[in-house]
Amino acid sequence: MSNRFIGARQTTIAREIELVGTGVHSGAPVSVILHPAEADTGLRFVVTRNTRLIADIAADVRNVKNLTLCTVIGDDSGVTVSTVEHLLAALRGLSIDNCFIEIDSKEVPIMDGSSAAFVEAIDEVGIRELSAPRKFIKVLKPIRVEDGDCWGELVPHQGFHLDVEIDFETPIIGRQRLALEMTPSTFRTDVSRARTFGFMSDVERLWKAGLALGANLNNTVAIGDGRILNREGLRCPQEFVRHKMLDAVGDLSLAGHPLLAAYRSVRGGHRLNSFVLKALFADDTAWTLVQAPRVRELTSVEDVGMAAGMIVAAE
Repeated sequence: MSNRFIGARQTTIAREIELVGTGVHSGAPVSVILHPAEADTGLRFVVTRNTRLIADIAADVRNVKNLTLCTVIGDDSGVTVSTVEHLLAALRGLSIDNCFIEIDSKEVPIMDGSSAAFVEAIDEVGIRELSAPRKFIKVLKPIRVEDGDCWGELVPHQGFHLDVEIDFETPIIGRQRLALEMTPSTFRTDVSRARTFGFMSDVERLWKAGLALGANLNNTVAIGDGRILNREGLRCPQEFVRHKMLDAVGDLSLAGHPLLAAYRSVRGGHRLNSFVLKALFADDTAWTLVQAPRVRELTSVEDVGMAAGMIVAAE
């Protein structure tokens, strides 16, 4: 990937990427092909059946159809794609603005339960900078949503800052909190490898509901009998809250453009993340669309927060 500053201009992947895996809920094999896309395309799921185009669904919060255990997007005809959050987190986490995601199933493959496989594949082909300036959704005032004992809030910020807190009764997890200024390097090193997790006590109920049919110890941190059942244990300290942060990056990518905001989430998840975005867009005075200034020569800094500073200075 180029060392040039990637915050000011839109990007896409440099070459096509093909990935195969299993759907964590369906248990079915899945093929995904990521295609480079031109500026202002955004992130779009192209659903195919036997090479025939079935649907073209923008990764947009307005297209969210379900938030049970994962994020599901779809179109008005009933075509849906589920478990989109880990792949979207990888794309947004690496500051990729434009990509066609061709998929032949109803579910994005779970891979190892994190974004690591997607990040590695993207890093292998590289990221291509486009000539068009990057557009941002700039939060102008605080937006807060409460959902029972959960709450989430977006506030103005010159970059993209995440502060995520979880609280589980089991002492294996307990209360964990992590706050990070999100940049591509931070996403790679501190967030992308954190895996999804689940409780063995929920397995039978999920199976009866037709969920978690593809979950196993290769793609899920399993908790049972007061311990972690995976032989290798955790990958990193606070892996649980790191994964919730990963989910938040993916869910908030459904804003359609990178956010200039600080997001605070307490005991939240997909449902809360989506509700906060919807509340933001329901208030026209709470946000505005801005773009980075056009520049010819860029510095060697990989930090979206720097681009935000350029935008603020230019206004």
